[in-house]
Amino acid sequence: MELIKLTIDNRTVEVEKGTTVYHAAKKLDITIPTLCYMNLKDLNIEHKPGGCRICVVEVEGRRNLAPACATECMEGMVVKTHSVRVLNARRTVLELIISDHPFDCLVCAKSGKCDLQDMAVKLGVRDIPFKGEKSTYKPDFSPSIIRDMDKCIMCRRCETMCNDFQTVGVLSGIHRGFEAVVAPAFERDLDHSECTYCGQCVAVCPTAALTEVDHTNQLINDLSNPDKTVVVQTAPAVRAALGEEFGMEPGTLVTGKMVAALRQLGFHFVFDTDFAADLTIMEEGTELLERLTKHLNGDKDVKLPILTSCCPGWVNFFEYYYPDMMDIPSTARSPQQMFGAIAKTYFAEKQKINRKDMVVVSIMPCVAKKYECTREEFATDGSPDVDYSISTRELANLIKQANIDFNTLPDEDFDKPLGESTGAAVIFANTGGVIEAAARTAYEIHTGKTLDKVDFEALRGFEAIRSATVDFNGVDIKIGIAHGLGNARKLLDDVKAGKSEFHAIEIMACPGGCIGGGGQPLHHGDSSILKARAKAIYEEDKGKKLRKSHENPDIIKLYEEFLGKPGSDLAHKLLHTHYFSRKDKQVLLD
Repeated sequence: MELIKLTIDNRTVEVEKGTTVYHAAKKLDITIPTLCYMNLKDLNIEHKPGGCRICVVEVEGRRNLAPACATECMEGMVVKTHSVRVLNARRTVLELIISDHPFDCLVCAKSGKCDLQDMAVKLGVRDIPFKGEKSTYKPDFSPSIIRDMDKCIMCRRCETMCNDFQTVGVLSGIHRGFEAVVAPAFERDLDHSECTYCGQCVAVCPTAALTEVDHTNQLINDLSNPDKTVVVQTAPAVRAALGEEFGMEPGTLVTGKMVAALRQLGFHFVFDTDFAADLTIMEEGTELLERLTKHLNGDKDVKLPILTSCCPGWVNFFEYYYPDMMDIPSTARSPQQMFGAIAKTYFAEKQKINRKDMVVVSIMPCVAKKYECTREEFATDGSPDVDYSISTRELANLIKQANIDFNTLPDEDFDKPLGESTGAAVIFANTGGVIEAAARTAYEIHTGKTLDKVDFEALRGFEAIRSATVDFNGVDIKIGIAHGLGNARKLLDDVKAGKSEFHAIEIMACPGGCIGGGGQPLHHGDSSILKARAKAIYEEDKGKKLRKSHENPDIIKLYEEFLGKPGSDLAHKLLHTHYFSRKDKQVLLD
């Protein structure tokens, strides 16, 4: 490891060769502002195009200013990060960017959380001397994501996430000069492209060029309609991140306060998606055991490895890129959709509520869940199982609009019967959590023995691709795990080529799993925030009295009173699904 010395703002620092000026300054706690730079080191993502030029610094002996995020340190280099020349250049660059930006901050979805807005305040920009024509583009509305390229500053963070991390390849820079923009090929709309709606582009966009479709106004109307019974379900990842929007440390669990806030907002019933996660394990676990049993009995036609199917971004991905492998994933619906199906049948009948008078809303960390609600197979007579989904960020905004003092709320419990859950359901929020929950139940059902140690540490972690072998009483079950669609592609390519030795694979589209979903509070590239959320989820799991899905008394009662048994005809009708080739759908659209 070769070390070099340089001077930054009259202070000496020693760094590894190849380190950028930006990182060297950070080592000295010197902040260099930037709009385009993004670093998710634990995910092997570093976006450093040097495009915005806000991070320029003065290097002694160099005629022009240098972008700190893309300039490597040299031995003896002398750098000034805040000279008059540098400050004037940054202001001029920022003024030029803003001169081609809409001035609708009062009604902008990102107002108050916009990096461009924050930078204008930080650099003291109060007047724009540059006047003239502005770039205008056609807005793009999909079921999950809105693209307003009038607000794009060409930082191209979204491009890095879409192409390098997710390998979906929908977004790229097209045209040149004043007409340059980031868009799908041939400037198609997102719903005519390969977009999976994972929302990672939304999560890293510094402005409102990319935002989620907002359903809060629709929700307010439904809550004020006396003819509607509005039911809400909350995903496990939400409770570990919502507090960040109210000044709490990342990883602060706010389950009870969240329930209290939802009741104050006016929901008639407040339930937990974790209940449906336990239900998912019963159905998906049964399917896993059926396939494994056939495999162990020598059936060479059985489809293995079984792939988890909880993540709609991942489902969209394999429907587009691997349409010839659609018989491999589990047919179990996601917990969101299982909950909706049970709420509008079993629960509606118990409460004597007409299906069409019930509105089921989900609070999700995920932008793709918005699209999932609209899929035709998840509706009966035009009535969707889940009417719409709002993100963690949308919920936080709604709580603030309602003037609810979130931090002082007392803890409250979920309603019954769809609010009871186990620790196995909670860990669905983390990468590796779904397959760990399945292993807890599958082990006991397969062996008939009690699993004393329920923490499968080998299935946990933050590595992009992981593998583990779980001993099912003498039978070794090989499990693969990936988070991020680019990593999923590597596992699927092995399956397609016949090289995979796994019996089961869990895939989640977002970094860290649902905790890093596109609808969560923005983590600004700080992976320590994701790890804090993951830790909180495991803590909640440990604190649960019941930690195996098949022990949930309300799940047992649901099967006894309504579904019969896992995998029954009624269970298949309500809790399972089938998949479609999105390539065929795109041909029809085009």
